[in-house]
Amino acid sequence: MIRTAILAAIALVCATSVQARPKAAFAHPDCNIVFPCEGVVASPRGERVVKAMGGFGAARKLYLPRSAAAPRREVKRTIVDHPTGCPRRAFCGCGAAVRVFGSPIRKLWLAASWFAFPRAAPAAGMVAVRRHHVFVLESHLGGSTWLAYDANSGGHRTRVHARSIAGYVIVNPHAVRSIVVRR
Repeated sequence: MIRTAILAAIALVCATSVQARPKAAFAHPDCNIVFPCEGVVASPRGERVVKAMGGFGAARKLYLPRSAAAPRREVKRTIVDHPTGCPRRAFCGCGAAVRVFGSPIRKLWLAASWFAFPRAAPAAGMVAVRRHHVFVLESHLGGSTWLAYDANSGGHRTRVHARSIAGYVIVNPHAVRSIVVRR
């Protein structure tokens, strides 16, 4: 009896193996019959499992926040050339200096150096800075998302892509205050 229960438990554990699949956002807890959420759909995998089990159970629902009614604005990620005159590693500050001032200014290679510029409202040509990273704002895409020139954005690559400015301080590098910028 105990042996049968142990074998059944082992069979159950083996039957629920972990599979590599894209991570999906599940239904928001506030979605229900009274307040249905737009974009809640049945999981294709869940439907297959329910069908395989002879209709037992219910498929888990997925929440897709951007529906067909509000299409996502596609922004093409572009990898651009390495900034001229910048080192091969840790070059976000140097790349931002090349983009804003046209040359690699050694004083601005550290991201923390950009805090010397006065604070500003987000706008094209401004710079977003936080500890250990800096990027240049190109154009506003909506909300806190901007098209940004992002040197050393990952994998030692320079990209022009959509970035959120949440958590960043926006500075105006064109209004020189406490840092002398010389070429």
